[in-house]
Amino acid sequence: MAWAAKPGWSNQHTAVAAAHPLAAAAGQEMLNAGGSAMDAGIAVQLVLSLVEPQSSGIGGGAFLMYWDGKSVSAVDGRETAPAAADEALFLKPDGQPMGYLQAVVGGRSVGTPGLLRMLEQAHARFGKLPWARLFEPAIRLSEQGYALSARSVGLLKQDKFLIKDPQAAGYFYDAQGQLWPAGHVLRNPALAAVLRQVAQGGADAFLKGPIARDIVRRVREYPANPGRLSEADLAAYTPKFRQALCTDWRASWRVCGFPPPSSGHLTLMQILGMLPEQNAAQALTAGLPNAAWLHRYAEASNLAFADRAQYIADPDFVPAPAGDWRSLLAPDYLRGRAALIGEKAAGEAKPGRPAGSTLAWAPQADQPEYGTSHISIVDGEGHALAMTTSIESGFGARIMSDGGTGLAGGFLLNNQLTDFALAPRDAQGRPVANRVEAGKRPRSSMSPTLVFERRAGAQGRLLMSLGAPGGPAIIHYVAKTLIATQDWGLDVQQAVALPNFGSFNSGPLLLEDGFFPASTIAGLRAHGQRVLQTDLPSGIQAIERRDGGWFGAADPRRDGVVRGD
Repeated sequence: MAWAAKPGWSNQHTAVAAAHPLAAAAGQEMLNAGGSAMDAGIAVQLVLSLVEPQSSGIGGGAFLMYWDGKSVSAVDGRETAPAAADEALFLKPDGQPMGYLQAVVGGRSVGTPGLLRMLEQAHARFGKLPWARLFEPAIRLSEQGYALSARSVGLLKQDKFLIKDPQAAGYFYDAQGQLWPAGHVLRNPALAAVLRQVAQGGADAFLKGPIARDIVRRVREYPANPGRLSEADLAAYTPKFRQALCTDWRASWRVCGFPPPSSGHLTLMQILGMLPEQNAAQALTAGLPNAAWLHRYAEASNLAFADRAQYIADPDFVPAPAGDWRSLLAPDYLRGRAALIGEKAAGEAKPGRPAGSTLAWAPQADQPEYGTSHISIVDGEGHALAMTTSIESGFGARIMSDGGTGLAGGFLLNNQLTDFALAPRDAQGRPVANRVEAGKRPRSSMSPTLVFERRAGAQGRLLMSLGAPGGPAIIHYVAKTLIATQDWGLDVQQAVALPNFGSFNSGPLLLEDGFFPASTIAGLRAHGQRVLQTDLPSGIQAIERRDGGWFGAADPRRDGVVRGD
């Protein structure tokens, strides 16, 4: 993993934190033109479709949190399962679930892309600039080209499947089948043509007509692993404006996040709600989380992830326990769960039972989750965006569409359907809440988060916008950043740069390799923790209110930066 120290960026009026310098610059271009945080976020996302295609793009979906100065909106652009899908989608003829990569690669895993329709509807509410103006940086860069980063080339080298897709192979590889090197200027005429159509015709140009037909053809005709997506699925896609979940934490903060089908906010706030407040002197040794603190964090995480596996899924298909998702965050419930944490590791945690709930579901078995990118923006009016956006696995389903243009390049399609449970029922035949069903949105870990001053009966000032990529580890990356800034007094760049850690209930406590001393590992093992040191490449983007302006942070593990004025 490449590591490049980031200084943090101080700005007086605006800030754009994104995973690539060209994307951040596009967002700042919109703000300089008088655009809103929403306008800037759309421009950033469209450029990320070009320069960070392994993580997000117009072939995927996103969760958007938006503060317009009066209220917080949560806009759901998550992909949906095709109408022809059912819970047996990822079962082999013998009734056993497919292996993860067997399920991912090909058309079977592709959900209905929701990103562009969601951005279009959010722009209608929160945008200032004309829709077509927001596409100009991405179209310009697609036509002129951009220099491939070393990180992008490294990720391409690791992938064995992309070269099997003719459209993708013709774009990422030269005529001799060799990857383009870092620094190569890569042009994407197909993406430019598609974006021009959407700029003029709106999301309908993508979800209906030639572009939609090309997407469906590639999904349904993928060799050996075709999918079930139809043109009717694309044409019918509808984003959802959901009620944000806002939870008081500590004496001074109100944390607002995304509700189900995201598990992000609920699991995050369960973890935070089970941890006692400890300052830096108590929790840190030589600037790093100590063994006692990490042990308690791991145990709280295991309890929270047990509830996540049991309860959380698309709320249009699965009712909340006790009729209200906030039952999982009730103070009495969390106190009872926290009381289970002792000095020794308890092993795999069992789900709890919030007051008034029943255990009708089977817990979902552990399976991989990947991908995503995060964007945080504050505009000159103090309005803010936190958007986490994804095609799931690196390079998604490994299918590239040229939108029917016949040109080189294009956009990658998501594999979000593998965020559903691959095994839909347990050995007793009980259904998993997050199983595949037609029209359903798969559970996600994406955690776009806005933090406000805690005030009785009113929303206080905006204090922070943040989020991260990383599958279920997103929850830990956001938790680390919030704890380090609130409890330990670090600025947000220092918090982001802290080594990562996390536990998911079904395996060992993961620690970012190369950071924690042997004494911490020994201390954790004395608590009975199983420990695995591994790569945890977060890509946290965050902005916090500071010194009368805004201070932005970008993760040293990735290519992100912050731009502003």
